[in-house]
Amino acid sequence: MRLRHPDGQIVHLAYCTNVHPAEDLAGIVAQMDTYAVPMRARLDTDVLGLGLWLSAGVAAQLAANGAARRRLRRELDVRGLEVVTLNGFPYREFHAPVVKRAVYSPDWADPARLRYTLDLARVLVDLLPDDAVRGSISTLPLGWREPWDGPQVARVGRALDALAQGLAGLEALTGRTVRVAFEPEPGCIIENTLQATVHLANVDSRFLGVCVDLAHLACQWEDPVVAVQRLTRAGLPVVKVQVSAALEVPDPAGAREVLRRYAEPRFLHQTRTAGCRNAFDDLDEALDAARMNTAVSGEPWRVHYHVPLHAEAEPPLRSTTPVLRAGLAALTGGPTAVCDHLEVETYTWNVLPLALRPDGPRALAHGMAAELAWARDALLDLGLKP
Repeated sequence: MRLRHPDGQIVHLAYCTNVHPAEDLAGIVAQMDTYAVPMRARLDTDVLGLGLWLSAGVAAQLAANGAARRRLRRELDVRGLEVVTLNGFPYREFHAPVVKRAVYSPDWADPARLRYTLDLARVLVDLLPDDAVRGSISTLPLGWREPWDGPQVARVGRALDALAQGLAGLEALTGRTVRVAFEPEPGCIIENTLQATVHLANVDSRFLGVCVDLAHLACQWEDPVVAVQRLTRAGLPVVKVQVSAALEVPDPAGAREVLRRYAEPRFLHQTRTAGCRNAFDDLDEALDAARMNTAVSGEPWRVHYHVPLHAEAEPPLRSTTPVLRAGLAALTGGPTAVCDHLEVETYTWNVLPLALRPDGPRALAHGMAAELAWARDALLDLGLKP
């Protein structure tokens, strides 16, 4: 889905396919017919943007086979779908029964992460629409915070230099630019935009920058305006934005029973109390601490649990959509668009509490289309045009 900013830039709005589990090409194409094509029809748009998630195995297969890349591009074209961005955060098995901290492996100290990301870049240059200015890939914020020692730091530094050199070489070879965006997330080496300016201070900003996930930003209790200004002053481009909302808990003491339904085994749900005064690596840890410590239960929480953008949260919970709207305004509401690649990423549909979970593929496609419509309308309210 494309919108035009008043400054003339085309702003791409996509839906991330990491909500789906397929890790082979046949499954990826089948997902297009099951979800993306009905979404495009429901939204009545000529072109629907997808933020593809390709597992490491599929990425390597495609990177080595130009004919396979061209076939995938044709499969997109005939369905009215386009790809300007890839989600390179999960490496594989993102819908295993238990993911938790495994999503951060391999980290950027492991050469496998560099190979995977460069494979994705090679694939993306052949998927990009002919008129796209550039492509983007989001990736993890270097790794989980532990362990993090001197040798790791050195290996990561070398990997980021090699990444920038690889992207520059790809640009010289193909004439297409791909940038990689590191996505701050609670509990990781880079949790927030301040840490991004420190750990990414010496990267090649022609090719490397930041992915601002607006749910993560809310969970770190960051002010969107301050965060965007901080990145701009540091010379770090916002390469990509995850249009996402987290859970907000105004009164944890009165919401324990409801919150228990969100403490599920697949994904990590980092929890932060107001101002990040208390930090927990998962929601069940926060709930256990709240039973023992009234200070934890006596102030608001934000929980890294991506919730559908268009739906009201289950009372007495709320969602962080006010932070999301403020973030979109800071990023696209000014005289120039700070970022032109936006991706809705609600990968948690299938682990929502049972009463909120979609009943089958048709209901899931309907919900995803409603989220994209919400995001589109929020951008139109900021002055963008179809």
